[in-house]
Amino acid sequence: MPLKPGRIGLTAIYLVFAAVVARTLTYEEISPLLPRYLGLELLYLALFTAVLLRPSLPGWLVHLYFVLQSALVLLILSLEPEFDFVVLLFFLLSCQASLFFTGRMRWMWVLGLVLLTGGSLIFYLGLLRGLAVALTTMAGEIVVPAYLIVNHETETARAKSQGFLRELEVTHQQLTLYASQVGELAAVQERNRLARQLHDTVSQLIFSISLTARSAQLLLAKDPLRVSEQLHHLQAMTGDALSQLRSLITQLRPSQKS
Repeated sequence: MPLKPGRIGLTAIYLVFAAVVARTLTYEEISPLLPRYLGLELLYLALFTAVLLRPSLPGWLVHLYFVLQSALVLLILSLEPEFDFVVLLFFLLSCQASLFFTGRMRWMWVLGLVLLTGGSLIFYLGLLRGLAVALTTMAGEIVVPAYLIVNHETETARAKSQGFLRELEVTHQQLTLYASQVGELAAVQERNRLARQLHDTVSQLIFSISLTARSAQLLLAKDPLRVSEQLHHLQAMTGDALSQLRSLITQLRPSQKS
């Protein structure tokens, strides 16, 4: 299922596109081609926005969309290769690919867009100059999708933890009410002990998950290659947290039935 970008993410995406349009309007060398540039860029924007508004498209249609958008960027670049600023449109497509695809397919598209960015500029500008111009955009096409993926997985883990916490709170309230009705002091004390154990365990697990997620965010800027290691660690911690929470819930529920 496609991810949904937040308001900040959408604002950043459209600001990048606005920067491309602003650069187009101020680049004097392409003045004779300005209507053609603006027309193609607006077509790109229309397709980009249409797909964002309709995320539940068939898989083949999504792939076709990315092929058409990539061809459109290459067409814009071919009008005046010296105006290399338009490769930022590949960057926007890589962000969109990270939202629409999952697993291996996601990274295949990101890698494909990275190669299109570098390959097209090398073709038009030569090896050294093309790489020099393309490297920053290529790095962004990898780092930003990685950040979006890490952020989504962190939010998913947090939402699952909150769901279990709510379930535990409901279970604890039911047990407390039952204890007050039957008036068994020993049962009340035992449930209170379990509640304290629950609170301490959940707090430590969530704190550890939060630290690991923060560490992954910092590594995106300093050492992106280690982000995968942090994500595996985060996944293992989340699985352990879910296992412990289920175990504690199982301990609580039999008391409710007694």
